[in-house]
Amino acid sequence: MSARKILAAVSVALQRGDRLLLVRRGRAPSLGSYAFPGGRVEDGETLEEAARRELTEETGLAAGTLSPLVRMPVEGDEVDYDLQVFFGHHAAGEPIAADDAAEASFFTLAEMERLPVLDSVLEVGRGLLGK
Repeated sequence: MSARKILAAVSVALQRGDRLLLVRRGRAPSLGSYAFPGGRVEDGETLEEAARRELTEETGLAAGTLSPLVRMPVEGDEVDYDLQVFFGHHAAGEPIAADDAAEASFFTLAEMERLPVLDSVLEVGRGLLGK
């Protein structure tokens, strides 16, 4: 049995007040689930460059300072991911769902707990929003 392929991936936990930015996935993996905007790292990109690109592609937003928050393995259907989650504060603008995001909005922790949110995203959200 051969080892599964592992791809580098990133996401961005962008905070605005007591809310975090989430997108509803419009495609696999995690179709229909809410998660931080993010995706695969492209050849030649640093992790931070990929995080900024994915944030802009999926929500139309740009981030100021981003800092690495947590790194975790994520099991996919056909490949697995080495996911680096970045943290940043919202600077300006309203999110617009684009690319593979079917919805993009800021949510409180209470709202997140009522959505079909990935467990790892909810765990990070609780850590950031103080619960």
